[in-house]
Amino acid sequence: MVPAPAPATPQGEDIPLDIVFEDKHVIVIDKQAGLVVHPAAGNREGTLVNALIAHCGNTLSGIGGELRPGIVHRIDKDTTGLMVVAKTEKAHTSLGKQFAAHAVTRVYKALVWGVPRMLAGTIDADLGRSPLNRQKVAVLRIGGKPARTHYKVVETFGATAALVECRLETGRTHQVRVHMAHLGHPLIGDPVYGRPRSIPGLSLDIGRQALHAAVLGFHHPGLDKPVLFESELPADFRETLDKLRGFAAGIRGS
Repeated sequence: MVPAPAPATPQGEDIPLDIVFEDKHVIVIDKQAGLVVHPAAGNREGTLVNALIAHCGNTLSGIGGELRPGIVHRIDKDTTGLMVVAKTEKAHTSLGKQFAAHAVTRVYKALVWGVPRMLAGTIDADLGRSPLNRQKVAVLRIGGKPARTHYKVVETFGATAALVECRLETGRTHQVRVHMAHLGHPLIGDPVYGRPRSIPGLSLDIGRQALHAAVLGFHHPGLDKPVLFESELPADFRETLDKLRGFAAGIRGS
């Protein structure tokens, strides 16, 4: 039997959403790990877009395109945290301009292997598709797009790892993950830009890159004023933090 053709546009699906804020202009989501933002090859269903269509009904129709209605930015499938989605054309246009002008506040928290030599600094390295693997992003000397990340070490766990706060000036694909790996400190659990590490007495099984979009601020297109949202670290991130703190305390006490 020939299967029925797949719908040309995404369909609504009953997928739980953690809604931080919503009005007639925008909706702010605290995205869970494992949720792809919009349909693409290999992920036609079960995405944030499918969940938003079910939640918002026809109000998102056509805003920003049929396949990505309301989407003005995205975060990786296994990254958690805050995203804003437009519910009107006016909001979509306004937010799109703010992201293009780097006028949006975006702060991530990341757990990285090792401790950066400089506890605060700026990573200014152009990014683009890797010429060796088109599925990966790489730092490029020629042909990349400007990318800048301001980082600050918040907490250290001996010399084993660090909690780092990354403030994005630009918002390129995989920016934090690639920039921190370029600095020599890949994210814990990153299956693409990191390497599994075996440290006696320390077992970390977060199962994804330890990255969380913790702060999101923008100029609200309907209220005409700045708004700022913050998100607590998810349970798996907190559990990994606790393990690192316990490991570091054991080292100090030995």
